[in-house]
Amino acid sequence: MIKVSIAGGTGYTAGELLRILLNHPGVTLESVISSSSAGMPVAGIHRDLLGETDITFSDNTGHPDVIFLCLGHGLSRAFLNENDIPAACKVIDLGNDFRNDPVFGERNFVFGLCELNREQIRKANSVANPGCFSSSIMLALLPLAALNKLTDDIHVHAITGSTGAGKKPVGTTHFSYRDNNISVYKPFTHQHLAEIERTLKAAGNKVLPPIQWIPMRGDFTRGIFASVYTRWDNLMSETEVINYYKEYYKTSPFVFVSDEPISLKEVVNTNKCLLHIGFHNGYIHITSVLDNLLKGASGQAVQNMNLMFGLDETMGLRLKGSVY
Repeated sequence: MIKVSIAGGTGYTAGELLRILLNHPGVTLESVISSSSAGMPVAGIHRDLLGETDITFSDNTGHPDVIFLCLGHGLSRAFLNENDIPAACKVIDLGNDFRNDPVFGERNFVFGLCELNREQIRKANSVANPGCFSSSIMLALLPLAALNKLTDDIHVHAITGSTGAGKKPVGTTHFSYRDNNISVYKPFTHQHLAEIERTLKAAGNKVLPPIQWIPMRGDFTRGIFASVYTRWDNLMSETEVINYYKEYYKTSPFVFVSDEPISLKEVVNTNKCLLHIGFHNGYIHITSVLDNLLKGASGQAVQNMNLMFGLDETMGLRLKGSVY
């Protein structure tokens, strides 16, 4: 059994990790770290786990085989500096500290997008989990990047649920603001742009055109719906492009290309990403949907853990969505 510790145990991503790992046949929980809540029952914070576990929060890491860092962005480096994590302990960071700056002492963090870096992740000691918004956009564009077909401006409109902003309440996550409301934030400047651009170049699109991205806040709690379009050169037929996407993701157990238009509820509570491809007046249009807390965070982190320990990639992640 793999011994697992979770740092930053009171947040949304930690709660989702716990929900998955408590039912994962290959792991045992070593510690759930929260200095402010040490000694308190985990189910007292994560109420959906009431009756599922009697574990309590701890203020020390224990002796895990792998530690998940579910800390606020910018806090993972500080945690690793302040805690003596043995070199043999694997680290999976769900924050943004190592996505674009992967070196930390003797550790070199592999970017944990399974659909691109599966073999590197299998050999990795440390993994930087991708961001939720970036996961949805990268999965929409990876096949085109692999063909070096991204040659004109890429336009993205993507809307996320309130859990994407984390558990700490701010004005724009308050119910009275979010309810019956949609708003734009960080247009053209979102922090995930850097990892998207770097990853698409690494996938094969060496010269990347500008990404014109409008992120939006939605009036729902979880999920991301991304609408992505760019000009298409028509050197492949529409059928060839769709078949190419299906072939590209044939070995990816959680990414599926739908022949019918997709909606957000089809992926909420799952580790799936669904894609749909359309063509309109010289443009290719890809829609991409995933659960920001699962395929965009904790589910993808467990998928990375499975790969790092030589387990079946899907172990613990066969989750049923709640379409109704």
